[in-house]
Parts: sequence; C-alpha cells; structure tokens
Amino acid sequence: MSAPLTIRLHPNDNVVVARLDILAGTALPGTEIAAKGLVPAGHKVATAPIARGQPVRRYNQIIGFASSDIAAGEHIHTHNSEMGNFERDYAFCTDRRDTAYVPEADRATFQGIVREDGRVATRNYIGIVTTVNCSAATSRMIAARLEPLLAAFPNIDGVVPLTHGTGCGMASSGLEMDVLRRTLAGYIRHPNFSAVVVLGLGCEANQVGGLLNAEGLKGGPKLLPMTIQDEGGVTKSVLRATAFIKELLPEANRVSRTTVPASHLTLALQCGGSDGYSGISANPALGSAVDTLVRHGGSAVLSETPEIYGAEHLLTRRAVSREVGEKLVDCIKWWEDYCAKTGGEMNNNPSPGNKAGGLTTILEKSLGAAAKGGTTNLVDVYRYAEPITARGFVFMDSPGYDPVSATGQVAGGANILCFTTGRGSVFGCKPAPSIKLATNSSLWRRMTDDMDINCGGVVDGEETIQQCGQRIFDLILRTASGEKTKSEQLGIGDDEFEPWKIGATM
Repeated sequence: MSAPLTIRLHPNDNVVVARLDILAGTALPGTEIAAKGLVPAGHKVATAPIARGQPVRRYNQIIGFASSDIAAGEHIHTHNSEMGNFERDYAFCTDRRDTAYVPEADRATFQGIVREDGRVATRNYIGIVTTVNCSAATSRMIAARLEPLLAAFPNIDGVVPLTHGTGCGMASSGLEMDVLRRTLAGYIRHPNFSAVVVLGLGCEANQVGGLLNAEGLKGGPKLLPMTIQDEGGVTKSVLRATAFIKELLPEANRVSRTTVPASHLTLALQCGGSDGYSGISANPALGSAVDTLVRHGGSAVLSETPEIYGAEHLLTRRAVSREVGEKLVDCIKWWEDYCAKTGGEMNNNPSPGNKAGGLTTILEKSLGAAAKGGTTNLVDVYRYAEPITARGFVFMDSPGYDPVSATGQVAGGANILCFTTGRGSVFGCKPAPSIKLATNSSLWRRMTDDMDINCGGVVDGEETIQQCGQRIFDLILRTASGEKTKSEQLGIGDDEFEPWKIGATM
C-alpha cells in the first residue's frame, strides 16, 4: 500500500504537506478539496479557507499569517503567507516530567578513548589552534609537514589546523574577546585532541599570553604556546612546532579504546539546508534518539537561537525551573535587541534553499528545528562556547549559521554531532565526527556519498519516527566507537571552525 499523497501533522492544522508534486485538480486525500495549482513536494496546501490576516497553522502552532485571502486547495508559501507578531505563552515548567532513566547496569556503551584526567574522547586528533587569522597559513604549513608521517601512527586521526578570520581588528577586552577566548580554550581543552599547539603572530589583539591567562591555561608537555614573531618567522615556527609534535606522535598513538557508558557522550544537534520534511522526519527522529541518549545518562545540546524563534515557548515549558526558562527567554530578547541595533530581522531565515524546499517563515523553520531536542526536560541554558557540565538536554545560545553554531557546541565539549539536512549540507566538524541525516529519500539517493542515514522512510511511510530514532542512536554509538562518517571518509572538517564574531571589525 503506497503512502498517502499528503501529510497532516495535527487535526487542528489548516494545511497539509505534499509528499510528492501535486498537480492542479488533484483531489486531496480525505477531503472534497482539489489542488488549485501545482504544489511542489515538501510544500503546503490549504485544507480550509484562510482569510487575510488569519494564522496559518502547522504542528498545531502558528507558522505565519495569510497576506491575502487563501482558498482551500491553494498552495501556501511566501507569495501569500508572512510573518506577524503574536503572544507566546511561556508557561514555564508546565511540561516538566520525571525522566525514566535506564538503570546504570543496563545502559548503552561505546568504545571510547579515556584520557588521563578521566575525560572520554571519540577521536584522537592533534590540534593547531590559531589566535588570529595572521597565523592561519603557518598553521596549515605545520599540518601539511606532519600529515605524511601519520601513516606510521594509525591511532592518530590527523592534525587539524583551526584557522579563522578574527583575533585582531577588535577590542582587546570585552564581550567579543571573551567569546573568542572561551571558544579557543574549549578546543584547546577538548578531549578529542591529544596535544595542541597554540599559534599566534605576536602583535595581535588576541595575545597568546592573554588567552592563556584569561582561560587558566598553561604550556606543558602536550600544550605548546608560541608566536611567529618570537620564533623568528614562519620557517622557524614550522620547524619548532613540527619538532614538538613529532616527539609526541608515539605517545599519542598508544591510545586504545575501552568500553565506557553512553553517559560520556555530549551530542551536538544541528540542521542546515532544511526543507519542508525536516520537521516531519529527520528532526523528530533525531529528537527520539536524543530522548534515548538522555535516558542512558548522556547529554545533547540544541543551539541556533534565531532558529528556535517562535518555538521557544515549547522549550520553556520543559524547563526544569523557571530560572532555566528565563535564561532562554533572555537569549531571545538579546537577539531581538541585537537585530534592532544592527538593522537585521529575526526572519532573515529561511534561506533561499529552505524556501525552495517548502519552508515559508522562521516560525515554521523553528518549530521543525526544535524537534531535534526531543521531549525530555530542558536542564540548563549556556552562553556560546561555555563548558557544558549538566547531563541531559540543554540549550546553547548561538547564531543560526551552522559553522558558527557547531563551533560553539564543540567548544562547549560536544564530542559527536548529528546534522540533519533536506537540501544536502556537506558538513564536517573536526575534531568531532559529524553524522548527516537526510530528511527525504530523494536527497539520499542523490547524495548517498555524503549522507549517513536516510530518514526519508518516515515520509514514505516505511518506518516510524521511533524506529528511525533507534537507527540514529545505534549509529551514534558506532561512530563514537571509531566508525568513520561520510564526511570523515571524504576528509571534510578542517575549514568549518568559525568562532562567533559579535562586534564590529575595526
């Protein structure tokens, strides 16, 4: 039996979503309504008349307002639906529930790398962390010099030069410098790095010494701070850094994987290149996997504050306390003020690709994106790149731009990442492995070499969200144990490090 032509997500919705292209005149299943024009796959069609100014509802939530009268059977998109202001009831903690944790003896496990201090890694890289863009090229030279040597050290996953476009042309103190230093320090401390070189130029605003002092870091046997100017130039810097790392290669290679509980996993949640199916298949399936991980004692971090805008009231209801819920609302208010000051708007999303895939407003995108967070309690809210210490489902304030958001999550301690996509994002995230989840089977068939899991079976009616979520959870454990993701097999992930630039470049 074939799957229905459309998907209805809630009885109170006044739209359904097309599984396939719907031609004009096609009857909508279960109604006496016929499509009044072409409705592309993943897009919405009205199941009842919607007067101008009245809300368009999906997920039983408001996703926009009719900008003109919409007839039943009419395609709903940017030509006749728009953003609008409406009150959201935050209802703090009303949906808070006791989590049914799996007994410790029965919890899932994976093969992790246990560091000397007890932290658990999922990968074993060597990092070159740059304090400023001016040291980026030199860091790449160091990595290129070392890469040929790694064939003799199979337990080392690679050398990662973390380059970025900031570190100078900015104030030497204040919010933006604090965020940059917190981000860099999170990577320096990350358990997936067995050793790190911190490389600066020498005259930048983000001084190496200032970074170390501000973040309580010290040079040592596995951490070499240095500047190009103090070393006497690029060539001498490359020679010293490669000599330092060469000595550490045998020790770094001696790691072994041992059985550890899934509670040592901190999962970063991302979506990019979303489409009309993201909130139907991959995002809720990932949310189901998150629920499983939380029940097994692990953590998952949702981010991209502008992309939960309009859905934040669903998260505040799950907050473990009013204080946690208020922290999330404060993030939303900060972003509203930030947009007002910079001439932006919260509805700068969806992107052109999102719209082509069927998403009309940021409200609609946010409701689908929030589904990645599952259903368990929201136990804390973190600043960008702040260390994640709570176990369970948490939120981290960040922009919606995927590289910037994921950089903050990894800096906070995420040691694995799941990235849902409906259009085909090819995201890597060294030193954390990136698992990519396709929202639809067409994308899966088109980009099999890049996607790790096809969630399109949910759209096709071939599996449930829970079944797909279990497949995702199982792959998370295998990936944490060392199984390579598609992005790792392709060598992607060196260039996605992107700290959040909050202030003006001077």
